[in-house]
Amino acid sequence: MQKIRLLYEGKAKRLYETNDPDLLIMEFKDSLTAFDGTKKDQMTGKGEWNNQISASIFTFLNENNVSTHFIEKLSARESLVKHLKMVALEQVCRNFSAGSIAKRTGLEEGTPFKHPVIEYHYKSDELHDPLYTEELISALELATKSEMLKFRELGLRVNDLLSDFMERRGIILVDFKLEFGYTRQGELCVGDEITPDTCRLWDKKSLDKLDKDRFRRDLGGVADAYQEVLSRLSA
Repeated sequence: MQKIRLLYEGKAKRLYETNDPDLLIMEFKDSLTAFDGTKKDQMTGKGEWNNQISASIFTFLNENNVSTHFIEKLSARESLVKHLKMVALEQVCRNFSAGSIAKRTGLEEGTPFKHPVIEYHYKSDELHDPLYTEELISALELATKSEMLKFRELGLRVNDLLSDFMERRGIILVDFKLEFGYTRQGELCVGDEITPDTCRLWDKKSLDKLDKDRFRRDLGGVADAYQEVLSRLSA
């Protein structure tokens, strides 16, 4: 599989067209960003760690009948993925209060929810990924009501699988972000990445943060946290 041209470059990844129009090569970068890219840094090795972490999680989901864009890992920082037409929404599934929802509700960080809380954010750095209701999503024709039902079912399915997957590795899945897209044949898939960049992961015993919050909050030990997640997933 050969790279033809750069199709898209984001804060953490590059996507390249290949000689197959249905397939892309996703390359993970070493960049660290937060707050819509206003806080930036480089962390040598991050691209390789996230590529392996995301590959491990997507392989697990594929094996459990969740359709994802992931096909195979090509190199230390590159993976072969399906070419998706992405939905302009980010789904956030929350099992515990943390981050923005703690600020919005006044709940103490770490407060468990009685059931998973599903939220949707419009993908726009300029607008700072605003929270949208399902009614607004429908009114703006970003997704139909039937699509929203499918997104919800898929998100809850991923949450059940990943919560157990992480728990068996001594990790609490606090919350995570999913992005969805469609293949040219109309198959709905989970796309983008699932890594410590897009999840909140806490050690089950110590409650130490093992995710990008260590960078957001200047806690230090960012590289150690990412490598710890990779080590547990690899084991």
